Formats: sequence, C-alpha cells, structure tokens
Amino acid sequence: MAPNDSAHSTEAADGLAAGRRKASRYLVPLAVAGVAAGTIGLVPALAASGDPDLPKITAQQLIEKIAASDTEQLSGTVKITTDLGLPALDGLAGSLAGAGGEGAEGSFADPQAQLTELASGTHTLRIAADGPDRQKISILRDSAEYSLIHNGDEMWGYDSASNEVFHAEEAGKGEDGSGSAEKRGEDLPATPKELADEVLKASEGTTSITVGGTAKVAGRDAYKLVVKPEQKGSTVGSVTIAVDAETGTPLKFTLTPSSGGKAVVDAGFTKVDFSRPAASTFDFTPPKGAKVTEADRLEGDKHAREEFEGGLADFAGPDVIGEGWTSIARIEAPGGAGAEAPEKGDVPAEAEQFLDAFGDKVTGTFGEGTVFSTRLVNALMTDDGTVYVGAVTKDALVEAANQDK
Repeated sequence: MAPNDSAHSTEAADGLAAGRRKASRYLVPLAVAGVAAGTIGLVPALAASGDPDLPKITAQQLIEKIAASDTEQLSGTVKITTDLGLPALDGLAGSLAGAGGEGAEGSFADPQAQLTELASGTHTLRIAADGPDRQKISILRDSAEYSLIHNGDEMWGYDSASNEVFHAEEAGKGEDGSGSAEKRGEDLPATPKELADEVLKASEGTTSITVGGTAKVAGRDAYKLVVKPEQKGSTVGSVTIAVDAETGTPLKFTLTPSSGGKAVVDAGFTKVDFSRPAASTFDFTPPKGAKVTEADRLEGDKHAREEFEGGLADFAGPDVIGEGWTSIARIEAPGGAGAEAPEKGDVPAEAEQFLDAFGDKVTGTFGEGTVFSTRLVNALMTDDGTVYVGAVTKDALVEAANQDK
C-alpha cells in the first residue's frame, strides 16, 4: 500500500506499541508500553518558541516509527488530567481500599483502590522504567504519595499517608516455560512496515489517520498523529498522540469527545529522560512500623482462581453489536431476565451520587431502561437485565437495544 496521510484504525494502532513490548502485568510503564492503553496517556509542556520545523512524514511512516521504537529505559514526570464528567472518586476509592475480599483484610496500599483516583481530576506522577521487569509509578499528593513498584517477580504498593504496604508475587511462567506475551507475539506482524500496513488496512472505512503537524513535548521535538472516527454515533471526536521525533516513543495522548469542550484525557510528559534509571530506583523495603498486607500469589492460587471463575459462571460474556468506533457490547447481567437496574439503597452510599447524576430513564421498543452517561462511555441497562455499553451516544444504545429485541 502506498503511504498516505489518510487512513485507518485506532484499535490496531492502540495495540501497535504494546504488541512489541512485554508490558508488566502489574504496572504499565506509561511511555514504554505505549500511551494508547485507553484512558491514560501522557500531557506536554509546550515550548513558547512554537512548533518545531521537522522533515515531512506520512501517517504510515509515523506508525512505522512507533512500531520500530525500542525504548525500554526512561524516567520522568507526567501530568494527567481526566474529565469523564464524573464526581470525584476520592470517597469511593477510600471505600474500595478498605474493602477486602472474603478472608482478606484489605489495604489502603492496594493498587486496585489507589489507581481509581486517576479516573478523575488532575494528577502528577513520577515514572521510571527499565525494561519489562522493572517499573515504578508514584502519584504525588500535597503531603504524601503512593508508589507502585514492579521489580522482577515482586510488586509493592506503598501509601505514605497511611503507612501501609501491599505486596504480591508474580506466578511463574506456563508449564512449557514460556509466557503468554511471547505466545501472543508469534502471531504479530514481523516488521514495522507490516504492522503499519495492518493498522491502515484494518481501519479502512472507519477511521482517518493523519499527521497533524508538530509540537514540543517536555522540550523534545514531536510529530502529532491524529486519529478520527469516520463513523457516526461515536462519542470520540479525535485522539492525538505526540510521537518523539528521535525515538518514536509516544510522549503525549489527548482524547477529545465528539460533543466538544475540553479533552476527556489529556496527559503526558512534562519532563523525560531516556537514560537508564538507577537500579536503586526499584528497590523497596517496608518502612518500620508499616502495616504489610500480603496478596495471594497472582495466577498461582488455584483455589482463588476457581472461586473467581465460579463467580462468573452466571455472567454471560459480551456479544458485540456493530464494528469499529460504534461497537457496542451486549451483556446479560447476572440473573439474566428479571434483573433490574440498580436503585438507591442497592449500592454503597459512595456510589449513589453516580446514580443520581448519571441515571436517565429511557424507553423504546425494547421496553424501559436506564442510561448511565459520561463524556465518553455510555451504558444502557434495560429492565430485563441486559446491558449495552460503548463509546457511543445514548441514541445509538437505544437503537441497538431496539434492534436486538
């Protein structure tokens, strides 16, 4: 396929950088794994001198540059602003932190609870990465910080405010000695050009991919890759990724909604250094007097895994309606027909604000239901227990439910 500035699929582009690297299961190195993970990318400090004058490049060439990037070591500061139109998650996050599973104590240092705060508001992070086995992210707060550290087969979470520590060990590789990442890699295109061709081919008819000029990000020259849906009904207006002109590393990610206004996600480096971080960066010893919560060995606890899978037995996997940007997941809620949309009193007090602010009763040939809306993702739960969810408009959800009945 001849290079051109018009083209094609964000879904393949999102997996491009991630497919070339072994991202940690516990801690995604935001720049190394590629910003496109969906909701968290990386926010620039724009230079007052204006956009740099760089050699012309096509969209295909820029995608190839991202695919060819071999950046595995870096450190820096990242600013992330997320505005889904949701209430502050602080109270809900605190509730999650203190709520352990059966037989568990729970911990304020559990990353599942701590990282939920990134879904709302503005946050400053320090990050460091040294290959697939060592990464660290620290969320900086006014008088404290939370750090998540992956070092070899161990993962540590530390909340300085509560002086609590969460510790987990990674299970070994499969019986054949290879990990799932390597197995998945066998099916990936072999060269950057092949990867770029796959992106452009997969996106034909659904997506426009162009080079939108240049920018200064954290003092570095960058190209801007602009991805826009061509399908009606998507809540995504555009995705812009600033790509380091020298290394091909994504430095900035901005997602704007089709409804207009400020970005839903605007995140990126304000400082970045591509040299190898000191080994001591990833060392961690629980401070004296800290409460340490030990997690079960991840993926290695057969009993826990069986219990988890058993709990999903009544939860049907999603069917996908439509394609591309307007794909909608159709899910049968646990209990199937007869299940009802949540009402006040059926959920924790911290979550009631979501029902108050985002619940919208709708009707159609499908019957009645409730739409829960954000600036990006919307979900329709019908009164018979079926859920339709996607980055699509409310009307698109109702239409899908009508056609499904």
